[in-house]
Amino acid sequence: MSSPEGGVSTGEAVGFVAGVVFITRFLIESLITAVVIFVKIVILVVVCRERAKIRSKPDSSDLNFPTLTMDKFLNDMEREKPIRFTSQQLRIATDNYSNMLGSGGFGAVYKGIFSNGTIVAVKVLYGSSDKRIDDQFMAEVSTIGRVHHFNLVRLYGFCFERHLRALVYEYMSNGSLDKYLFCENKMLGFEKLHEIAVGTARGIAYLHEECQQRIIHYDIKPGNILLDRKFFPKVADFGLAKLCNRDNTHITMTGGRGTPGYAAPELWMPFPITHKCDVYSFGMLLFEIIGRRRNLDISLPESQEWFPRWVWKKFDLGQMGELIIVCGIEEKNREIVERMVKVALWCVQYRPESRPLMSDVVKMLEGLGEIPTPLNPFEHMMNGTHLACPVQAAQTYTSLDSSSAITTTKSSILSATPIMRKYEIELASS
Repeated sequence: MSSPEGGVSTGEAVGFVAGVVFITRFLIESLITAVVIFVKIVILVVVCRERAKIRSKPDSSDLNFPTLTMDKFLNDMEREKPIRFTSQQLRIATDNYSNMLGSGGFGAVYKGIFSNGTIVAVKVLYGSSDKRIDDQFMAEVSTIGRVHHFNLVRLYGFCFERHLRALVYEYMSNGSLDKYLFCENKMLGFEKLHEIAVGTARGIAYLHEECQQRIIHYDIKPGNILLDRKFFPKVADFGLAKLCNRDNTHITMTGGRGTPGYAAPELWMPFPITHKCDVYSFGMLLFEIIGRRRNLDISLPESQEWFPRWVWKKFDLGQMGELIIVCGIEEKNREIVERMVKVALWCVQYRPESRPLMSDVVKMLEGLGEIPTPLNPFEHMMNGTHLACPVQAAQTYTSLDSSSAITTTKSSILSATPIMRKYEIELASS
């Protein structure tokens, strides 16, 4: 229907209004939908950011990862292998090698301190030839560089440069055992000396019986036993040491090793060598601990000149009381002394197979088991007879683990060959 004036009809007006309402509703609904979507997006963004913050924030357990203990352990493991130092580092640590601790045929030892406060002993090698220096360097690094034991001195690292071969060891504040055995001031009591003997035996036993490859030291003597600030002993100086496969019970050597007076007789002869040469040297060391004197002292009466044989005579005659008095040992230590004397006599038996294992030496010194009565280790020297390798009847030490017994058939010494006598003469006159 149209209006009389020709204007907009009522139907058209209604349709227009309905269209406006529809469009308005559509716009409102679209706006609401857009707002809802926007709000959801904002909420999602906020949630994601919060989750990201939570993930980036360290967990309370992460704050302690790695723990101080584990961190220290990992750092210690990194330092387990010997460190290669430069000559400049060692020159700074030793203040240009200004503090010498000692010297010998191998070279000189200097005190040093690193920036972290670690005190060290720097052993600078020198010798008559580069080969000799290199041989000693390789011997020490290849042996003590791969083992760790409370009674073995620790090798921190080394320096190998054209003009410097040096080894860096832990510093032992009380020096070597010899200065406490052979000085006038006997500041170490016998109980402490016994502890030092046991600790030294443990270190050698570890080298012989517990390492993956057996290590023979070849130069056990008081000068190579170092003492820390509490006088705990550590075996040192592996310049003559040698690694050997456990399957090889004997090794052949060219040239002598060790120090006269401590070296086993077989070391000076062209015969195969076993780890029992260290047992002999330890026995000689034990005699010097007992007497707190050098085994050979020409200033004493002839009967006491060579201490080990004098000890055997007193032991054989049952005169241990006299030995205790002469050595200035208190009566309360009599049992320890008698045990040490028996062990020393077993260790220096002439035939290597008659000497005990070092693990058994430790047990005997600690009083864990009965010590069988030793045979005369110097029988080959009696009546002026010197034999390089006397043929003896069975006289083999049996480990304490299997039984506390020893076959003690008396030795029957047969004549030696001229070449053997020759080597014995050279040994006697050295």
